[in-house]
Amino acid sequence: MAQVLEFKLPDLGEGLTEAEIVRWLVSVGDVVAVDQPVVEVETAKAMVEVPCPYGGVVTARYGEEGTELPVGAPLLTVAVGASDPADASDTAPAPTTAATPRAAAPAPAAAPAAAPSPARASASASASDEASGNVLVGYGTGAPAARRRRVRRAPLSASPAAPALVREPVNGAAGPVPVVSPLVRRLAREHGVDLRGLTGTGRDGLILRCDVEQAIHRGATQAPSAVSAPAPATAPAPVMAPTASPAPAPAPAAASPSARPGVTRVPLRGVRGAVADKLTRSRREIPDATCWVDADATELLAARRAMNAAGGAKISLLAVFARICTAALARHPELNSTVDLAAREIVRLPEVHLGFAAQTDRGLVVPVVRDAQARSAESLSAEFARLTEAGRSGTLTPGELTGGTFTLNNYGVFGVDGSTPIINHPEAAMLGIGRIVPKPWVHEGELAVRQVVQLSLTFDHRVCDGGTAGGFLRYVADCVEQPAVLLRTL
Repeated sequence: MAQVLEFKLPDLGEGLTEAEIVRWLVSVGDVVAVDQPVVEVETAKAMVEVPCPYGGVVTARYGEEGTELPVGAPLLTVAVGASDPADASDTAPAPTTAATPRAAAPAPAAAPAAAPSPARASASASASDEASGNVLVGYGTGAPAARRRRVRRAPLSASPAAPALVREPVNGAAGPVPVVSPLVRRLAREHGVDLRGLTGTGRDGLILRCDVEQAIHRGATQAPSAVSAPAPATAPAPVMAPTASPAPAPAPAAASPSARPGVTRVPLRGVRGAVADKLTRSRREIPDATCWVDADATELLAARRAMNAAGGAKISLLAVFARICTAALARHPELNSTVDLAAREIVRLPEVHLGFAAQTDRGLVVPVVRDAQARSAESLSAEFARLTEAGRSGTLTPGELTGGTFTLNNYGVFGVDGSTPIINHPEAAMLGIGRIVPKPWVHEGELAVRQVVQLSLTFDHRVCDGGTAGGFLRYVADCVEQPAVLLRTL
């Protein structure tokens, strides 16, 4: 007889307490194998595919797509030991509900029972008596840990029917919609915008948040004229005997700013909410200061061209700056530290886990390159490229977004020269790189046109004074102007 087991939303790590269901990967009646991904959820850190530690037949699902569930709430139930949906029907429990922080959990999503394919049935039959070695919120066995599997997302240029681009219709129409971000889908759903009527401005026609906001604005400006109508005529008031004048009625209260037409309310949830919480804490706790300097990057650009002309993997400019950063942190380790407020201690860290700011459709993310001090420029370039692509596709794991000790921020890609960024808490410093542009510069005693970049360092004034911060920034600028300086520390 099949045994029905309940699989709850696991602890996804790094203190995350809830997640939003983005897409179900299985339906009621499907046969699943041990550690098969069953649902895709979005946390405040990243998109995650959650594997089920049981093998059997899915008997119930909890939560529709777009629903937020707290960690520990039921996700689905699986009849273990049943290789056919009919075998699980007699043992399926009555659906249960779980309270969420925002609203009551919905009933299990209704889905027609689909007959499993022979291949999936055989996979489940072999796995039904097997248990996952992965530990997820109390789950886990003595079996060897199973290797997690991840489904590779199709590129945006793939067929419109690719799974990464097929989302639940907003207004019930059928067909795929070129939308990747669940935040864009939610914004459209909340304002009644039909995504199928929009033309995306993103790559390969991808619908972005700005496209939905423009549609909302167009609808708000057209709404007043559509509903306006002349007021009905009223009969003349009868003549009354003189009476005492009543007290004047109070003036109507001004309408709330959020009630005006065209106002959009965007929930601070997911990535946007996590960024808001971290930056608020950083500004509240860290007494930061910023210093900056202009540097002649002409020789650095020439050195990079020479390295790439020599053959092999191409080296990005960000990787060259990262290599300079790790050398500078070796000379000024005070900036690769954190402050323990409880112990009132500065904790200097031996490894450099280098974060770098990356703008994606889901918002600003800061992936982390582990042990950057031990990597070559070529290795750094490859890791930057891998993490950037994962950030754009939403497949960064919580471990790849946390644990940084120093951040590199290349805001020059936005066409600006300088910035005073907020430190990525709990780190102690951030190096900013502006755009590199030709400017008049005194070179070897003569005025010349050189490639100039502005560098800025924002640092926690608790871990060091201006002399240390200035020394760090000056060393970075010296390496930019004369790359041979870097060879002294290699």
